Amino acid sequence: MASRNLEQPNVLFILSDDQGSWAMNCAGNEEIRSPNLDRLAREGIRFENFFCTSPVCSPARASIVTGRIPSQHGVHDLVSMPHDQEGKPDLDVPSNSIQFLADMPTYAEMLTELGYDTCLSGKWHLGDSLQPRCGFQTWYPMPYGQSSFRNVPIVEDGELTLHEGTYATDLFTDNALKFLSRQVDTERPFCLNLHYTAPHRPWRREHHPENIWDDYYNNCPFDSTPGLDEPVPPGFQRYNFERPSAAPGGSLNPTYDSEKRKQHLTGYFTAIEEMDRNIGRLLDWLEEQDLRNNTLVVFMSDNGMNMGHHGIYGKGNGTWPQNMFDTSVKVPCLISRPGHVPENQLNADLLSQYDWLPTLMEYAGAAARIPDGLPGRSFAPLLNGMPSGDRESIFVFDEYGPVRMIRSHEWKLVWRYPAGAHELYNVAEDPQESVNLFAQPGYAARINSLRQELDDWFANYVDPQLDGSKLAVTGYGQRDLATQVDAFDYRPRN
Repeated sequence: MASRNLEQPNVLFILSDDQGSWAMNCAGNEEIRSPNLDRLAREGIRFENFFCTSPVCSPARASIVTGRIPSQHGVHDLVSMPHDQEGKPDLDVPSNSIQFLADMPTYAEMLTELGYDTCLSGKWHLGDSLQPRCGFQTWYPMPYGQSSFRNVPIVEDGELTLHEGTYATDLFTDNALKFLSRQVDTERPFCLNLHYTAPHRPWRREHHPENIWDDYYNNCPFDSTPGLDEPVPPGFQRYNFERPSAAPGGSLNPTYDSEKRKQHLTGYFTAIEEMDRNIGRLLDWLEEQDLRNNTLVVFMSDNGMNMGHHGIYGKGNGTWPQNMFDTSVKVPCLISRPGHVPENQLNADLLSQYDWLPTLMEYAGAAARIPDGLPGRSFAPLLNGMPSGDRESIFVFDEYGPVRMIRSHEWKLVWRYPAGAHELYNVAEDPQESVNLFAQPGYAARINSLRQELDDWFANYVDPQLDGSKLAVTGYGQRDLATQVDAFDYRPRN
């Protein structure tokens, strides 16, 4: 019945969509009901300084499965999909035909070679999706970056079908449980990747269970997020994500009223609670099958999310220029395996999604299979209750096209190529990143030191053909491989 080999544990990797690290009860947000995420935190480690590789969906997801930064794998922006005239995904063209990660080793491929049964259920958003990709053997993807929660496109047996009425989060979990049920009759380990679209918009009432939505709407004051008086930082324009994406132009600085804010937060919190309920279904199944102690359960998000933080409703592409605020780049990360991973621990080490692949491979006993040239380092010792060495003193790095970040426990430098504007924050004294110190006197040496660290690190890993610092990423979508002409000319900003 699945793997009971302690040296080759099963893996359940759960990925949420646009969830900030702040958006869990166990992270201190008492307004969000997330008992099963809280359960994972109690039964494992909560990493409070875990960062994405890029604050937008597709590049972050590509980095998770490859262990590479965008300037190595070439996915620098959200992968654009064909849309109809109303801006809805065109079901007659199921996905971009490009295989964006072709010839790049993924952890799913490596685990398959080790005898794992692999499955992906849920959001893909990395191009061609009709056939299994990147080492996933069982394949139930939603190919688009977003869709209605009630009319969900899913690829099944090579065909794109529309599931009308079924709640997306339930459907992705049902397909995951379908895969798990087949593991009962095998002794092979499994690696199940469950990629939810929650809590990504849409957040309107008709998209979610109405009783939960109404409960938050009527009873939650939403004091856990900034109010309408939260200013947009100087130099940033707020992107109006409600403007139809197919329409060029329009205001980048919409007026948000209290009703709109309340509805957005209601839908966001509802989506998290319903995802949490479905995570409980999976944990219960593992316990019923006596597989919980030999299954490494990992919960992560692709990128962070501002829900009023910094006056923004969006992530890294929620502003122009793109932002690297912690609320955009810091993500939740919970890892649990009772009896093996230390329980009820809070870890403050600076870690990144590019560390996940080497960590997983080392934990699965296959460190020798980790490809050369990856930027990340394994934190598997932490999962085994061992000291992390100097992990707590390192920098983490982010990029989004020509915007790059270096962050320590004390400082953050955001550098925009070729000419700014740049940002410097003392995040130890100013965790809200409210005061940009870049132009203030007395910081030149600090800036030069951080800039040198930033440039040296990226110089070690960047593929010159895929160098994001030289790409005109707009936040509106990438339609071709980064090496192709006009790959980033899709719906440019005005």
